[in-house]
Amino acid sequence: MSRIVIALGGNALGNTPAEQMERLSEAAPSLVGLIKQGHEIIVSHGNGPQVGMIKLAFDSASAAGDKVASMALPECTAMSQGYIGAHLQNAILREVRKEGMPWYAATVVTQVVVDEKDPAFQKPTKPIGAFYDEQTARARMKADPSAVYAEDAGRGWRQMVASPKPVDIVEKESILNLLDHEFIVIACGGGGVPVVKKGNGDYVTVPAVIDKDFASAKLAELVGADYLFILTAVDRVAIRYGTPQQEDLAELTVEEAKRYCDEGHFAPGSMLPKVQAAISFAQSGPGRRAVIASLEKAPLAMKGESGTMIHA
Repeated sequence: MSRIVIALGGNALGNTPAEQMERLSEAAPSLVGLIKQGHEIIVSHGNGPQVGMIKLAFDSASAAGDKVASMALPECTAMSQGYIGAHLQNAILREVRKEGMPWYAATVVTQVVVDEKDPAFQKPTKPIGAFYDEQTARARMKADPSAVYAEDAGRGWRQMVASPKPVDIVEKESILNLLDHEFIVIACGGGGVPVVKKGNGDYVTVPAVIDKDFASAKLAELVGADYLFILTAVDRVAIRYGTPQQEDLAELTVEEAKRYCDEGHFAPGSMLPKVQAAISFAQSGPGRRAVIASLEKAPLAMKGESGTMIHA
C-alpha cells in the first residue's frame, strides 16, 4: 500500500457551488479508485477562483454599507476550505458507500507556515479570482492603488497576491492521526491559511495565497507520502506545447524536469508551478515520486498507463 497526496486544481471545481458539486461527483470515482487499488489518500485542492469570489463579495458588500465587514484574504481562504471540503466529503462518502468500503472523510482547516521574510511579499505573482480584460484591470488598480493585476498565461488579467513558499504545516499531527483511523483527509485547501510563527509560539495570519501545488508537495513530504499526484486538465506534461513539435512525456528525472523548466517549456501561470512542486517532492526523500496527470485517468496513472512521472 502507498500513501498518496492528491492535489486537485481550483479551476477544475467550477464557478458555482452547484457546478462544483456536480464536478466533484464526477471526480469521486477516480479518487476512490486509488483506494480500491489498496492505497491511502489525502486530498488537497486549489481555490483560485473561489477565494477571489469570496473576497470580492465581502469587499462589495462592505463598500455598499456598514452591515457587512470586509474580510481579509486568509479568512477568505479558510472559508473556501470549509465549503469546498464539505462538497468533497459528500462526494467521496457517496462513492465510498456505493463501493461498500469502511472509510470516513474529514476536512482539516489547515494553517500553513511561511517565512515572513519571504521575498514573495515584495512581488505579488499569484493569480486569484476572476479574469478581466486589460481595461477593466487597469481601472480596478486605479481605484485601489494597493491592488496588483497582471496578465495570466494568455487567458486575461487577474489580481495578483503574494505567494510565499510553505515551510511547515501546523495541523500535520492531526492529519496523521486521522489517517491512522481510516479517514480520507482533505487538507491544505487553497494552499492552506498562510501564517507566520512568532517568538511566543503564536501563529498569525498574513495576507497571501500559498500555491496549492507547493503546499501539497510540503504536505506529502511531512506525512511521509510515497506519491504526490497533481491532477490537472491534461493527461501528460508536454514540451513545445501547442506546436507541431509537441512531445508528451511519460517519465522525467528531476534533472530533466529542471532543465525543461530552465528552457522555458512550461507557462508560469499553469504548468510551471506544477512541475516545480513535483520536483520539490521527488527530491525530498528516497523513493518518492510525483505524477502529473488528468483527474479522470488517475487510477491509470498509478499503473503507469497515463500521466507523467517525475523521480530522482
